[in-house]
Amino acid sequence: MSIWTYANPAKFMATTARAVPILSLLAGACLLGGLAWGFFFTPDDYRQGATVKIIYLHVPSALMAINAWLMMLVASLIWLVRRHHVSALAAKAAAPVGVTMTLIALVTGAVWGSPMWGTYWAWDPRLTSFLILFLFYIGYMALWSAIEDPDTAADLTSVLCLVGSVFAILSRYAVNFWNQGLHQGASLSLDKEENVADVFYYPLLVCIAGFVLLFVALVLARTRTEIRARRLHALQLRERMA
Repeated sequence: MSIWTYANPAKFMATTARAVPILSLLAGACLLGGLAWGFFFTPDDYRQGATVKIIYLHVPSALMAINAWLMMLVASLIWLVRRHHVSALAAKAAAPVGVTMTLIALVTGAVWGSPMWGTYWAWDPRLTSFLILFLFYIGYMALWSAIEDPDTAADLTSVLCLVGSVFAILSRYAVNFWNQGLHQGASLSLDKEENVADVFYYPLLVCIAGFVLLFVALVLARTRTEIRARRLHALQLRERMA
């Protein structure tokens, strides 16, 4: 079966009706298990003390904030090339979830940064690009709300998504592009010298899995809502024309 089969709204609705509850349960289990493991059953770090445990919220939310925008980019490109409405609605549905993840990452990063850096905020390359990404999320949602015609809104927001992807990439790789800055390197790395210790690593992986599953479940659920809203809008237009 081709993946484009799910571009049919009826097929998408039928499939996701079964998938969303399962994904939600798995997300809840991973989040509860991972956060409990991380906060209550891991030791304090010898340098950062108990503040290191913010990693179980900060890293997964930051990871999903960036990847949510990249998911929106892929969905927007599909809309621009193939004009599948489900992809445009999926990108629209992902934006509020992505901006929430970005806000969580910014707040937890500030809370973590205060005792470590002596300040809640610094105009570090990664932090600055991440803040700009947050503003792009806000602008993306505002543009959807400002334009009445859904196809025109999908076109313009897709272009905005292409531009904002630059800052999504910078948010991920700013530490590699610029050596200066307060922000540490990646917490997860193929290089064992840079990776966090195993005692923090494994619960962090569980938390990341929980955030990924939560993101997918929320986006699917919100996309279903957007499809219903589009159908309702179409019915209202027919009634006005009748």
